[in-house]
Amino acid sequence: MRTRPTLSWEPVEGLPPASTDLTPVADALRAGGVLVLSGAGLSTESGIPDYRGEHGSLRRHTPMTYQEFTGDAWARRRYWARSQVGYRAMTRARPNTGHRAVATLAGAGLVTGVITQNVDGLQQAAGLADVVELHGSLRRVICLDCGDLSDRDDLDRRLRAANPAFEEAAERHAAAARVNPDGDVELPDEAVREFQLVPCLVCGGVLKPDVVFFGENVPRDRVAVCRALVDGASCVLVLGSSLTVMSGLRFVRQAAQAGTPVLIVNQGAGRGDALASHRVALPLGEALTDVVARLGL
Repeated sequence: MRTRPTLSWEPVEGLPPASTDLTPVADALRAGGVLVLSGAGLSTESGIPDYRGEHGSLRRHTPMTYQEFTGDAWARRRYWARSQVGYRAMTRARPNTGHRAVATLAGAGLVTGVITQNVDGLQQAAGLADVVELHGSLRRVICLDCGDLSDRDDLDRRLRAANPAFEEAAERHAAAARVNPDGDVELPDEAVREFQLVPCLVCGGVLKPDVVFFGENVPRDRVAVCRALVDGASCVLVLGSSLTVMSGLRFVRQAAQAGTPVLIVNQGAGRGDALASHRVALPLGEALTDVVARLGL
């Protein structure tokens, strides 16, 4: 049975409600030196649901854990079959106004770093190349045995060739399925049972998407890069993240401990709310477009 990861926390009581006033956000960006930390909420307007919002995927879907993927051959088969469908939906997603606004702010030199918890590549597709992908990317594949990195599109072609019968129904599944933030979709077991996996071309080992699953650690060198970005920031701006998991929350805690202001734009309560000097509850596309206009960009 798939075990649900521990993803709960108790909201801090007594905090004032989030505002709709974007002035502190615009002022911080005008001053420059802002580090953006983005989450799944930034991609919801591109058709990819977040984890915990009103229509969040955790209401109907338990994400894959590292322990399950590495320890259960059936779980790996199920993941790759579902991902084969979900990957198509992810590749059809397009950057939204929020992604484009972040790219505009970075292009103007006001945002000096972007850390994203998303694995969809949409921030890069919006024109911003220098992004730290905290949780990796669905567009890469890693071999668990030899560490070789390869392109997901290459694996897609190999899986299509290995599963012609599955391919006949894949588009129908894709049309009916709702993709999750991790690229997974729900499929019936009968659609998974005959799905054939392919091995690493270098060593014949087990392939895994180059993403950080629940229960897996972010690589230490990546954490170090993020910590350095926090140290150099004048402000940390959280966009569309509840900060439920420690991988992102630790950077907000780091900023707050150093006296660096933390601003949050997110619909719904978050685990880092008590650390923020200002919180805004607005859709990301609307909010960031407004801020870009205020700054005359």
